[in-house]
Amino acid sequence: MEAAKVRIQTQPGYANTLRDAAPKMYKEEGLKVFYKGVAPLWMRQIPYTMMKFACFERTVEALYKFVVPKARSECSKPEQLVVTFVAGYIAGVFCAIVSHPADSVVSVLNKEKGSSASQVLKRLGFRGVWKGLFARIIMIGTLTALQWFIYDSVKVYFRLPRPPPPEMPESLKKKLGYTQ
Repeated sequence: MEAAKVRIQTQPGYANTLRDAAPKMYKEEGLKVFYKGVAPLWMRQIPYTMMKFACFERTVEALYKFVVPKARSECSKPEQLVVTFVAGYIAGVFCAIVSHPADSVVSVLNKEKGSSASQVLKRLGFRGVWKGLFARIIMIGTLTALQWFIYDSVKVYFRLPRPPPPEMPESLKKKLGYTQ
């Protein structure tokens, strides 16, 4: 579906629907057309998803530690949701950065017939895979911020438990000499 979606988006007039695009692509290039972008797609999605969670969690910690003048437990729900949105946006920026080169390859790969991911990467070069990064940062930053904001808002609205900000394990505190 991703291959057909990209083909429809990048080749005006090729097809208007998945029902039109998929059989046409299969007839022109065979079954491999739907799978030639799987490796670059994984190279986009896996780092993107890892960054989305890891960066969000660390950013929330950093915001409460260095930016917000009070502990999370002392913040109102709206204040906490602002922190969630900001942390989500920052995580989205990093998501866009780590996934953009692979996304560029996937887009070109599904637009062109008979190309491989390595051929596209070689042709685009280092500068080419970064083209359009600013627009992607705006899009992915906003999208990621809204995803985290909606997720946290639902938890607040339905009074579902929200985990406390992580604390250093006691064993590590002792090892580092932080305990009295």
